[in-house]
Parts: sequence; C-alpha cells; structure tokens
Amino acid sequence: MNATRLGGVDTAAVVRSTLRGRSHDVGGRAFEGLLLLALLVAMAVLVVLLVDITRQGAPLLLERGTDFLTSKTSSLPQRAGIAQGIRGSVTIVAFVILIAFPIGIGAAIYLEEYARDTWFTRVINANIRNLAGIPSIVYGLLGIALFVKFAPVAGFTGGRSVVTAGLTISLLVLPIVVITSAEALRAVPSSIREAGFGVGATRWEVIRSHVFPYAAPGILTGTVLTVARAFGEAAPLVMIGAATGFLSTGSAGFVEQLRGPYTALPVQVFDFSTANLRAFGQHSAAASLVLLAILLLVNGAAIFLRNRYERKW
Repeated sequence: MNATRLGGVDTAAVVRSTLRGRSHDVGGRAFEGLLLLALLVAMAVLVVLLVDITRQGAPLLLERGTDFLTSKTSSLPQRAGIAQGIRGSVTIVAFVILIAFPIGIGAAIYLEEYARDTWFTRVINANIRNLAGIPSIVYGLLGIALFVKFAPVAGFTGGRSVVTAGLTISLLVLPIVVITSAEALRAVPSSIREAGFGVGATRWEVIRSHVFPYAAPGILTGTVLTVARAFGEAAPLVMIGAATGFLSTGSAGFVEQLRGPYTALPVQVFDFSTANLRAFGQHSAAASLVLLAILLLVNGAAIFLRNRYERKW
C-alpha cells in the first residue's frame, strides 16, 4: 500500500505514530514520570511502615502466640492482651452493619431511582457529600451531645457505652455508604431500566430484578470497605469515653455489657503507644499488626465479593 504524501510528509506514518502513542509529548512524559514518582514514594512509605511495625511486633506475637489475642487488658505487660479490644470492635462493626448499611443503601436507592431532580434533592446530595468529608472527631462530639448528654437518648444507650460507640460510628460511615451505593446505582446503564419498563415491569420490579443486581458488586465493595473504615476508627471512640488501661466487665450479662464500659482495638493501639514505651512498645506494634491483618482480610473480602458478583451478573 502506497503511503499518502502531503507536502513531502508521509501522512500515513504520522497517523500510525500518533495512534501508537509514539509522538514526542514532552509534557505528557514528564507528567507520567511525576505520577510514577508519587506512586513509588507512597509505596516506599508503606513498606517502611510495615517493616518497622513487623520488626517490633512480630517477636511478641511469636512469643505469646494466641495468648496475646485471647488475654484481657492488664497493667502487667506480660499479661496484657487485645481480646476485649477485638470483641469491642466486632460489636461496633455489627452495629454499623445493622444500622448504617440498610439505611444508607435504602437512601441511595430512593435518591437515584425515586426522587426527582429538584433543588431539594440536590441540596440533600450536596450535604451528604459534605458530611462524608467532616473529620471523624467531630462525629465524636456529636456522639457526646446526642447519645451521652441528651437524657432521653442516654437512658437507652447507657451513656458512654458500646451502644453509643456503635451508633456514633454508624453516623460516621452513613454518608459514605450512601455515596458509594448511589455511585454504583448511577453506573447502571439506562437501557437496563428501559428494557424492564418496556416489558411492563413496575419500578420496584425493575430495581429489584435488574438495577440492584447489576449494581451489587459496586455496592458490596463500598460497604465492605466502609467496614474497614469503621474498624479502624479511634478518635470518635476516645472522645465518647472508650476505656483505656485496665477494663473489667465482671459478671455482667450481654445487655449490661452493651450499656457498660468498652474498648476497641484501635483504642488499645493508642493506649499501648501512650503507656510506658519500654514495657508496652511491642504491644502497640503487635496490636497494629493484628489490626492491619484484619483490615487486609476485609479488603480481600471486598475484592472477592466484587469479582464473584461481576461473574454472576
């Protein structure tokens, strides 16, 4: 095939070079290099952090094994463990799953599938996005005002308790659940909805049988990653009175424990780090390793669920 020439320039060669991305774009190459440098710096910081924590915490985990995971809080380093912190974090996450997920996903479905595009819904969407960017410690102040000091509600929560912590963290992650679910629903092609309406399905049938299953991978990914956010929060829990140091629940029943003092794994990491560093330095690093392992499992579950539902639908 003869190349087309215009003014002595091989236009076909120029087109091929452009399509293959071989044009000399100095600015683009420089920007690509800066992005690669930023990625390498971020990875280097992460690797240094993991190596430092592993170097400090691994010996304690190897020495004590499961005893560190099953022991309660103690003022003695050789007896201190993180069992109560893990139990408290799991309980708080259970509140998030039972409260924030249904409300957040339901709100997203209403805003995306039922609500009309009016100034009122635009204001609601803007406020939800603003709430997602508020520092977590502000939600701790909200938890104190609403669940600890407001007498009618405090009578139900028991004041500075696990219930208060669960409700506060649920409020913290609720805007994130709404945003991630709404984005997943918005990504569903309009043709799927139109096909359902075309065969006479109602709006609810279209949402239940077509839109929600298609958006399920994105919704699951967002909600599971929200669990990781809830599991790793410490500032709001410290604000609303999570116990630091020794914690004893005595022979209290399950309901009494929900309305009583509590701690969580991130709070214990903070507590170990502020204690005598010579005695509890390894404990802080070991608890951090356990927390990172749990967050890694949660993120792995998000990836697994997303891939499974993408193959299914």
